[in-house]
Amino acid sequence: MFKEFKEFAIKGSVIDMAVGFIIGAASGKVVTSMVNDIIMPPLGYFLGKVKFSDLKATILHEKLGQDGEVIQPEIVISYGNFLQVTVDFLIMAVVLFLVVKLFNMLKRRAEDEKVTSVPTPRDIELLAKINDSLAQINENTKPGN
Repeated sequence: MFKEFKEFAIKGSVIDMAVGFIIGAASGKVVTSMVNDIIMPPLGYFLGKVKFSDLKATILHEKLGQDGEVIQPEIVISYGNFLQVTVDFLIMAVVLFLVVKLFNMLKRRAEDEKVTSVPTPRDIELLAKINDSLAQINENTKPGN
């Protein structure tokens, strides 16, 4: 399964990309809601009651003037939002992989049905045998045999 996912992610065909665009457009909001409303809250709770979108690393705190005006804005790395977007991506990638895997399986089944050989009708077999027999008779009746 991992090998197929790797081939899908690296090679991908035009049909695979089209399926990705359609599924992505149709289910993007569903996946975002699932991540934001279902997956991340329990994960945040178990990791110390944190809200992932609030996670950030402060490089430089904001500096306020004497009148309370911001002189230097705060400089932060908001990695919490990055974590949520990454989870969104992983879920979407797995869903797309499963959809493409399903399409590939259906495509292989359709191709397998086309490969099945149709048995030669009995009358055609008899005509072929008659033709072979006539060819052998002609060979034997040639002068010099």
